Amino acid sequence: MALPTFYDRAKVGDVWIERAGLVAEAADAWRRQHPITPSSSDRDGARVAAFGIDCQIGFCTPGASLFVPGAVEDTRRTAEWLYENVGAITTLFFSMDTHRVFQIFHPSWWTDAGGAHPAPFTVISHDDVRAGRWTPRAHRDEALEYTQQLAANGRYVLTIWPYHALLGGVSHALVPAMMEAAIFHATVRSEPTRFETKGTHELTESYSVMAPEVRELSGTRVGEFNTTLFDALLAHDRVYVFGQAKSHCVLSTLLDLRARIEATDAALLGKIWILEDAMSPVPPPPLDPLPPTLDFPNVAARAIDELRAAGMHVVRTTDPIAL
Repeated sequence: MALPTFYDRAKVGDVWIERAGLVAEAADAWRRQHPITPSSSDRDGARVAAFGIDCQIGFCTPGASLFVPGAVEDTRRTAEWLYENVGAITTLFFSMDTHRVFQIFHPSWWTDAGGAHPAPFTVISHDDVRAGRWTPRAHRDEALEYTQQLAANGRYVLTIWPYHALLGGVSHALVPAMMEAAIFHATVRSEPTRFETKGTHELTESYSVMAPEVRELSGTRVGEFNTTLFDALLAHDRVYVFGQAKSHCVLSTLLDLRARIEATDAALLGKIWILEDAMSPVPPPPLDPLPPTLDFPNVAARAIDELRAAGMHVVRTTDPIAL
């Protein structure tokens, strides 16, 4: 389909209040002009989910505290892919990274011996906490156990991130260009967009949409695998994955999906389609020498290759959805 007249690709990186009435009217007009049915009538074998991970202002808009370079172009390609394939996409899912100021990965949680907070991107190891180089302002036992568990699972070390995706703040919102594409899809296909929050518990990070980094501390559950979301996604015949960042939240989600699918039925890995040109990695920190684990672009590229070899599909937004 032709892109709707309200869409302006030159403004994808801008922030504005979504024009819900305008977009819905355009969607109604488009639906009247085309032979299209509600998503509920999509036949078995042709049910397609589009799964956007953290397509929020805090990651996708220049000037935001955790802007991912390349995210504006990713958003443009993704929004246009959504418009061009609106009749083929059954359900649209978005995860929403959702935080408050006082959480274990934000500066306010920690102080040094002089009472200063860590700068953004400070890495805090289990040894740092045990030695008292960084002290939590609350939940000391849980923070010590948390960093110990991170060290044991070897996936990430605790990183202090700039304040981002704060609930109630502008950076938490979906990028306006993506929100308008969601409104258009919901109106055309008579199918509500599904939003999934993550990252709300103060004692754990949640890179993956499917589960937090740690699920239990001091005998208390702080999170669990999102079986409801997993089942909703896998009820579709294809799940197209996009969003930010390729090296962190997208990758962690894909790894969790792989692990759960392989534990269930490895053949279902073929349902996952990675939109490689609709995501970008976090740049590596300016370290020389650069530890391989912090070379985020290479970490992401290698992992995507492994996911392809395992059975997931890796495609681009220019590739047709042919069912």
